Amino acid sequence: QYLKRPTYSTLKTLKLTSRSFPHLHPQTLNLTTTSKPLFTNHNHSTKMMEEEIEKLRGVVRDCVSKHLYSSAIFFADKVAAFTSDPADIYMQAQALFLGRHYRRAFHLLNASQIVLRDLRFRYLAAKCLEELKEWDQCLQMLGEANEDEHGNFRDAKDSDVMYMDKDTEDREINISSAICFLRGKAYEALENRSQARKWYTAAIRADPLCYEALECLIENHMLTCDEEKSLLSSLQFAPEDGWLSSFYSCLIKKYDKAVVVEEKFNKLENEDISTKPSNESMICTLKNNTDLLACKAEYYHQCGEYQKCFELTSLLLEKDPFHLKSTIVHIAAAMELGHSNELYLMACNLVKDYPQKAISWFAVGCYYYCIKKYDQSRRYFSKATSLDGTFAPGWIGFGNAYAAKEEGDQAMSGYRTAARLFPGCHLPTLYIGMEYMRTHSFKLADQFFMQANAICPSDPLVYNELGVVAYNMKEYTKAVWWFEKTLLHIPSPLSEMWESTVVNLAHALRKLKRYSEAIIYYEKALALSTRSLSTYAGLAYTYHLQDNYTDAITYYHKALWINPDDQFCTEMLTLALVDESRQGCDLFKHSSEDRGLI
Repeated sequence: QYLKRPTYSTLKTLKLTSRSFPHLHPQTLNLTTTSKPLFTNHNHSTKMMEEEIEKLRGVVRDCVSKHLYSSAIFFADKVAAFTSDPADIYMQAQALFLGRHYRRAFHLLNASQIVLRDLRFRYLAAKCLEELKEWDQCLQMLGEANEDEHGNFRDAKDSDVMYMDKDTEDREINISSAICFLRGKAYEALENRSQARKWYTAAIRADPLCYEALECLIENHMLTCDEEKSLLSSLQFAPEDGWLSSFYSCLIKKYDKAVVVEEKFNKLENEDISTKPSNESMICTLKNNTDLLACKAEYYHQCGEYQKCFELTSLLLEKDPFHLKSTIVHIAAAMELGHSNELYLMACNLVKDYPQKAISWFAVGCYYYCIKKYDQSRRYFSKATSLDGTFAPGWIGFGNAYAAKEEGDQAMSGYRTAARLFPGCHLPTLYIGMEYMRTHSFKLADQFFMQANAICPSDPLVYNELGVVAYNMKEYTKAVWWFEKTLLHIPSPLSEMWESTVVNLAHALRKLKRYSEAIIYYEKALALSTRSLSTYAGLAYTYHLQDNYTDAITYYHKALWINPDDQFCTEMLTLALVDESRQGCDLFKHSSEDRGLI
C-alpha cells in the first residue's frame, strides 16, 4: 500500500504546507475542494518553483559556510532530487565530501556518467579516493596526461568543465593545476618521488596560484637551488600578481648574497603606494605579514645570526602562537643558542596541542639534544620520523644524535635516508662527508662535499668543509682558495659563527709561511670571538715562527688562561721562554763584543 500513488482526496487529508515542500509556492498547496484546477498558471508556477529551488541552493551554501554539513547534505540531496541538474549533483557530492562521507560522495559521482566527461566531477571523485588512501584508484580516476614540447601537461581524455558551480568565483585556480597537484600527492604517497616532483612542478606551471604545489616542492626539498630559481623564472604571473612573484622568490632557498636577499624583502616591505596602481596597493600591507617575517627569520638562521632570528621568531609567536613555520625556525635558533628552558616550554606546548604532528616530538628531541642526553633525543627524533616520513629536520636530527655519540654507522644510515628522501637538500650529503672526515676518509669526504656543492653551490659551509679536507690532505694552496671562497659567500658583516673559517684560513696561510697574512686573519678571528683557544695558540705559534718571542709568550699565556691543561701551548711556552733567554744572551754577547768587553 505504500507504493500506491495518493489520489487527490488523500492529498487533501495530509494538510500539506509550504514548509513540507519549500520548493513549491503556497498557492500550489491550497488543496481544498474547489472546482479550480491544481495549477492554474503552469509557467508562473514553474518560475516560482525555480526561485524556491534557488533559495534552497542558497541554504546549502550558507550551511557549508557555517560548517553545518549535515544540514547541507540534507538540503543538497533534496535539490538534486528536484532538478537532477549535474551542477546540483556536484553540489550534493561537495556537501558529502565536506561532511566526510567519502564513500557515499564517490558512489554518487561514480554513478553519474558525467564523471567521465567533466573534470570537476572526476577531480572530486579522486579527492574522495585520496581521503580513503586508495592511491592507485585515485590515479586511475584522474587518468593519463600528455606532455607537450614545452613540458606542459594536458589531460589525455579530451574533457572540459561542462557544468560549473552556481557560485563560482571571478578568479579560479585552473582545474588542470589542481589535478596535477593531486597526481603529485598520490605519487608521493606511493613513494614515487620523481613522479611526484614532476607533477608538483606541472601544477605550479599550470597555475602560479596553486601555492600548495610550490609548498610541497620547497618543504620536501625536491628541487636544488638552481632548479628552484629556474622554476620561478618560468612561471607566468598575471600583471596584478607581481607581488606574488616577489613573495615566491623569498620562499625558496636563500643562499644568495646578502644584498640580493635584502632587496627581495625590501621590495615587499617598503613598496611606495603613491607610485603604484590601485591594484597593487595591497603590497604595503605585507610588511608585518607573518609568512614574510618567517622567511626573514629563516634567512637570519642561515646567515648564523641566531640571536636576531630568535628575537624575530619570538615576536612572531607572540602574535601567532600556532604558526608552525615560525615554530620550527624558533626551535632551531633556540638549539643554536642553547636555550634549553625555551625548548622545554615549546616541546610541552606542542605535544599538548599537536600530539600527532612530527614537529612536536622533534621539539622534544631538540630539548634532550640541547642538554646532551643524546639517547633520549634519538628516541624522539625517531618518533618524529615515524609520524611523518617526509619531515626532513627529524631525519637530520636523528643522524646528529648518533654522530654526537660517535656512532658513525647509525648516523650515516640516518643521513643516507634523508639524502634519498630529499634530493634537493644538501645537508644530509654534507653531514655524510663530515662523518667520513671524522674517520679520516678524506677522499670519500671530498666526494660527498662536492655532491653537496652541486646541489647547493652557494652555501658557504660546503666551501669551508672542502677547505678543511684540502688542509688535512696537506694541499694548503687549495685550502686557502676554498676558505677565501667561503668568506666571499658569507653575508657581511661576519658573525661569530664564521670565526672558525677565518682561523682555518690563517692556519693554511701559516703552513704556506705567509706569516704576515696569517697574523691579519688571526686578529680578525679574535675580533669575532675572544674565547677561542686555537686562535690564540695559532697566533702565538706564528709569532714564534717569526722569532717574535715576546708576542708569542704573551699569546701562549692567553691561550693557557682559557685552558691551563693544553699540552701544546704549555710545551711551546717553555720553548719560547728558552728561545727568548737565548736570544737575550746572544744579544748581550754581540753587544759586549761590539763594545770590546769580550
